[in-house]
Amino acid sequence: MKTKITLILLLICLVAKTQNSHNYIKKDYVLNGYDLVSYFNNQIMEGDKNKFTLKYQNQLYAFVSLENLKTFEHGPEKYIPQYGGHCSYAMATLGKKVSPNPEVFEIREGKLYFFHRQKGKENWQNGDTKALKKQADMNWIHITKI
Repeated sequence: MKTKITLILLLICLVAKTQNSHNYIKKDYVLNGYDLVSYFNNQIMEGDKNKFTLKYQNQLYAFVSLENLKTFEHGPEKYIPQYGGHCSYAMATLGKKVSPNPEVFEIREGKLYFFHRQKGKENWQNGDTKALKKQADMNWIHITKI
């Protein structure tokens, strides 16, 4: 009986640990602690992990200021990057998660997209972006259901 209870508790812990694990997390923070709001302010800034942090959907986010933290808090879905912050071009063409470079991104139609390399961003922008986005969306749905 103790073995069954232990096994059940381990499974519960495993499920809790993997919940929302599709986001790109490095050093315990989504997107390595870069302030997602700052991208929409034409800045790329690493958040202050000692002062301005927020836990949202079991993920840690860092911000450069209290103002950015509150902005995120009032509308997080606007700032959360597409495909969990993983490379958008790789999601479309390879159907898998590839780590992003926080300095290679674009905001298109109010959505934040990251890329592994500048070349991937250029391929995304110079290709049939609508078709690439559609394929990336389908691949992301498949990945997040696993």
